[in-house]
Amino acid sequence: MRAIKSFFVALALVIGLLAVFFMLRQRQDAAVPQLISLQTKKLPASRSWSLGCFQMRWDATKPEKAQLRVQHCLYSHTLWSSYPGKGFVAAAVGQEKVHESRGSFVVEDDLKLRCEQQTIESFTETSKSLTVQGHLHCEDGSKSPYRLRFLARTPKQLGFSFEVFDKRLNRTFLRYQSNAEERFFGFGEQFTHVEMKGRRLPIFIMEQGIGRGVEPLSTAATLLAGRGVAGAWHTSYAGVPHYITSQMRSLYLTNYEYSVFDMRPDHFVEIGLFSSKLRGVVLAGRTPLELISGYAEYAGKMRPLPDWILQGAVIGMQGGTQAVRKALQDLKKHDTPISAFWLQDWVGQRKTSFGKQLWWNWELDRDRYPQWTQLRGELQKAGARVMTYINPFLVDMRHKDVASNKKRFRRNLFKEAQDAGYLIKDHHNKPYMIPNTSFSAGLLDLTNPQARTWIKKVIKDEMIRVGSSGWMADFGEALPYDARLFSKESPSTYHNRYPEEWAKVNREAIEEAKRGGDIVFFMRSGYTQSPRFSTLFWLGDQLVTWDIQDGLKTAITGLVSGGFSGYSLNHSDIGGYTTITNPLQNYHRSKELMLRWIELNAFTTIFRTHEGNQPSKNHQFNTDEETLRHFSRFAKIYKAWGFYRKILVNEAATHGWPVVRHPFLHYPEDPTTQRLEFLQFMVGSELMVAPVSDPGVRVKDVYLPQGRWVHLWTGQLYDTRRQGRWFRVPAPLGQPPVFYKKGGSIGEHFHHLLKQRRLLLPTASQKH
Repeated sequence: MRAIKSFFVALALVIGLLAVFFMLRQRQDAAVPQLISLQTKKLPASRSWSLGCFQMRWDATKPEKAQLRVQHCLYSHTLWSSYPGKGFVAAAVGQEKVHESRGSFVVEDDLKLRCEQQTIESFTETSKSLTVQGHLHCEDGSKSPYRLRFLARTPKQLGFSFEVFDKRLNRTFLRYQSNAEERFFGFGEQFTHVEMKGRRLPIFIMEQGIGRGVEPLSTAATLLAGRGVAGAWHTSYAGVPHYITSQMRSLYLTNYEYSVFDMRPDHFVEIGLFSSKLRGVVLAGRTPLELISGYAEYAGKMRPLPDWILQGAVIGMQGGTQAVRKALQDLKKHDTPISAFWLQDWVGQRKTSFGKQLWWNWELDRDRYPQWTQLRGELQKAGARVMTYINPFLVDMRHKDVASNKKRFRRNLFKEAQDAGYLIKDHHNKPYMIPNTSFSAGLLDLTNPQARTWIKKVIKDEMIRVGSSGWMADFGEALPYDARLFSKESPSTYHNRYPEEWAKVNREAIEEAKRGGDIVFFMRSGYTQSPRFSTLFWLGDQLVTWDIQDGLKTAITGLVSGGFSGYSLNHSDIGGYTTITNPLQNYHRSKELMLRWIELNAFTTIFRTHEGNQPSKNHQFNTDEETLRHFSRFAKIYKAWGFYRKILVNEAATHGWPVVRHPFLHYPEDPTTQRLEFLQFMVGSELMVAPVSDPGVRVKDVYLPQGRWVHLWTGQLYDTRRQGRWFRVPAPLGQPPVFYKKGGSIGEHFHHLLKQRRLLLPTASQKH
């Protein structure tokens, strides 16, 4: 026994040392960019141009401080400006090295030739555009012509494009003025940080990773599964090249290539792109919500959710017909409002090295659900619908491990797709088999129109026809960097586009089935225009822990950050997903974590559970009577504010505003709200929610901006009319800190409903 213990101690020490090694390696970031002096040739000392309502100003009265600046006729603040006296465009020759493992990517870029000395030689004006032209001087003595064009696209959107004409150059850079006080928000779903000033942020869609810095898990994942699998602070399923700042400046790229936003310097920002042409838009607006609406004109606005999914809990579970019936009876005992049962294993279940996974062959497993039609009727009688699962992968059902499965497969969708040429190819022109856990799968080639038609028919025939009212449209981030596509497009460019197209395929399927306003599919992966096509988002696979790298706190961060970039209807798995069992340390969902995550999700758009990848290791919503009672109460609380949720869902469809909002959106001039990360969020403009995100906590510090706030559970008034303040608020289980605005009809009505339905206080068994 002592020898075994010594072995594990030694192993833990080795893993700890390796963790330090990998951590230090991750910190070896790219060099901080430097600004180079700008040169001009025979240009006027000052010029002004009007591009619609945008005012462009060139000021070189002092050549050493020459500057190009963009303002708007309706606003006093500067929207964009070059740094005085310094070049604002650059280019380079780069060679990337990509380490890839099942949707996880590490991208290293070697810049072999830099062209950073900018010369401006002319300005050319039309009624709606301004073109800046000149040369970039390179380290080897050569020079390349460039063109930077500004174009008024709409009254509040100024497009820009920067292009270099030396065919060697495949990297472009845009540099512009910032300051140490300017704070940057957005960039799609970011899970560790909300505010990005001082950071270098790559934008490339991928798996968020296992652990993302949680040790020893992240190091173990790296050693066992390869570099990149653990993820890092910036890895995201839904990163977006878009931001809004505390100084009401906003910008987004329309490119799909790999990009990097470097906000480490105090006084400027650099955007780098893996392309010879960088395209984007500068937005004009007075408030964060106005800027979000402006961005939504490009990204698209999410359609309103149907009423049925907003009425109660979505129960995520597996196990077959009898298991569902048992869970339904448990919930009915407490009159739990239920919207749907989300049955992932409708296609059958397999056991892998990671836990319980599915057969990726999209047809109903009638052995696992032998009374499917009858079960649907029973659920419908209880007010619940059925939801299912799909992803763009296919597993070959001729594989030897299928023989041990009892399911009688009618179809082998992999073979159908392979025979028709619907899968992405490798360099041998064969289906690109992407490793998952203990199996590999082919990925649909969405550049092939016939493949899109085929998978839409599968969705309509095998899912909608058997009664599915919605599904998780999983994955979308795993297109390999070196794949061969039907369209001959570069996979490095199509990679970030793939999740948009996966959303579009699902949306087209439900529209073609005449169910576009009724069926709900939810996605984790996305890019700039995913909100236009997806009906709902979820935050992907959090670890079943409390931590800020990959646990409960990251769900809060992901919700509020995504809201800046169009991900307006979003939620997380109640309790998290990723469960790990190993000899060194187990990551299993605790009862307290489950209770607190239930409280968190009761104030988001959708209230949905997930068993996790190892259900038997996790505490579930019905593991014991106390948890079931707690879950039922918060499902009723969720239903109680449904009247307001419907208003917010319509605001998302009309304006692009998120249901869950960072407090900065409503209090942009309050410096404290700018610094709130995972601590708290607002629901619309009327509720402030501060979920408990640490174990054992029964009192929480909450910041209330200027106004008068009422504690939801007790009715106590917190007066901050003079200025915002921090308060230490009781937070027992069953009473997470929630406040509403004094005198506001929304909060008053919500409080009245909770009092009327006896939901203000937890039951005796829930008091601790």
